[in-house]
This record gives sequence, C-alpha cells and structure tokens, in this order.
Amino acid sequence: MLQTQDNMEILSNLSSTFPIFSLTGIPGLDSVHSWISIPFCCLYVIALSGNSMILFVVITHQSLHEPMYYFLSMLSATDLGLTVSTMTTTLAVLWFDAREVSLDTCITQMFFLHGFTFIESGVLVSMAFDRYVAICYPLRYTTILTNSRIIQMGLVIIMRTVVLIVPLLLLLKPLHFCRENVLSHSYCYHPDVIKLACSDTWPNNICGLIDLSLTTGVDTPCIVLSYILIIRSVLTIASSEERHKVFSTCISHIGAVAIFYIPMMSLSLVHRYGRSAPKVVQSMMANIYLLLPPVLNPIIYSVKTKQIRKAILKLLFSK
Repeated sequence: MLQTQDNMEILSNLSSTFPIFSLTGIPGLDSVHSWISIPFCCLYVIALSGNSMILFVVITHQSLHEPMYYFLSMLSATDLGLTVSTMTTTLAVLWFDAREVSLDTCITQMFFLHGFTFIESGVLVSMAFDRYVAICYPLRYTTILTNSRIIQMGLVIIMRTVVLIVPLLLLLKPLHFCRENVLSHSYCYHPDVIKLACSDTWPNNICGLIDLSLTTGVDTPCIVLSYILIIRSVLTIASSEERHKVFSTCISHIGAVAIFYIPMMSLSLVHRYGRSAPKVVQSMMANIYLLLPPVLNPIIYSVKTKQIRKAILKLLFSK
C-alpha cells in the first residue's frame, strides 16, 4: 500500500503541469564549457557591437535616411533581439551550469526567439521588395517607398508575428510533461519542447505547420519571385558593366537571405528526420542557426555597402 502511494506521488511529480526543463550545453564537452564560452562571448560581442553600430550610423547620418537603410536598421534591430533572447541562457549554462528553466520562462524565451525569427523573415522580404523597386522602377522608387509606407510594412510584419506566435505558445500551457524534460539546446526551441510532451500534441503540430506556411512558406517564394523579376530586368541592360553594377547592389541581401534560411531549414530537417545524428551536431547547428545571421549581417553590409562602410569608418576614426 505504501509502495503504491509512493509510485502515485512520483507519477504526480513527473506529469506536472508546471514542469522544469533542463537545458543542454555542448553534449560530451561539459568539462570544457568555460573554454567554449570564450568563442561564444566573442561572437556575441561581434553581433551586439556590429548591429548596434549599424543602427547608430543609420539614425545619426542624414545621408542614410533612405528606404534601403531603414530596412537595414530593421534587420539590425531584429538581429539584436535575436542575440539577446538566447544569450542569457546560453552563457548561464556555459558559465554557471544553470540549466533548469520553468515552462513559463521557456514560453517567454520562445516568444522572443521565434518572434524575432518571424520578424527577420518578413524584413528580408521587405528588403527584396526594396531591391525590386529600386532596380525595376528607379524613377518611382521614392514615391513607392515613402516613409509612411515603410512604417506600415514594419507594423504589418510585427502584427503578423504576434498573431501567429501567441496561439502557438498558448497551446503549450495545457500540455503535460511526464518524462525527463531534457532539452537538446541551451535555449527553448518550440519543436524541441513539443517532443517532450506526453499528452496529445496534434493542435500544436497543426498550429506550427500553419505558422511555418504563413512565414517561410510565403516569404521564400516572394523573395525568389523578386529576384526572378530583378534578373529579367537586369538582363535587358545592354552594357555588361552596368548589369554588374546594378546586380552588385543585391549581393548583400542575397548573403543575408542565405545565412538566415539555410541554417534554419537545416535545423528543422535535423529535428524532424535526423534523430540519429550525433547530439553534438544538433547542438552546434542550433547555435549556428541563431548566431550566424547576427554576426555576419553587419560584416556583409559593412564590406559590400559603400555608404555604410564610409559611415562606420568615419565613426571609428573621427578623431
């Protein structure tokens, strides 16, 4: 009788509706987490300083108050949010071995993590539209992309994010978790949390599929279509030198699209089909997915965009 009561008490604790999740650092390398934290810190510093610098030069330089740079500042602000949303838990695991997080903390982190991911996807579409208008309709560029229209586009991106992300996260609250709640990463990732639930998750899966369809499923074809129209327009230019000059204005954006979508799709595929992949590989891919865009975007735009490069050099060597 006493053993039965003990078993019931253990089961009650395991299937709590207020579960505690355990984050994972770099599997198999726990003893050297303090050393691994050094490159992570360097990447976080690069991401924070690079994106902050781009935001600062766009705000303070009147010559950069143009649609293209407004969208770039949106991208930098989004990358800052994406970096901060995971930096705290990742460094807490690597520095202090602080792994335990509650479901509410997880939901809060996922709101910002997935929210900024959705926003970045929307900003990349807006930047593709900006390049399309600039190349295909250069004389109407300033009349199409007015300040009020850019603000409207930003608000639509934020509204879409909130409408999609809130139901997805609210559906996590009724779930029961009755296993050892060990997450695969050093932050809370929605597909990772869902896999640990022992109650029916079909509403969560359907909502996740809808969100994916209305973000990546819509944004990727829009970007591809923009570049098909851009290439068609560029090919009508007679001079090869002019074609190269016009198309070079898109190189930075193409790089930003590649470093955002390729790691994201790779991580999604690993979560769905690569369960046999080593945990170290999954962990590294998860960190690359979130760190690569914020670190590389400022570098790409600083190197490939003359006006941004000049403004940053002027800021750094003004004395």
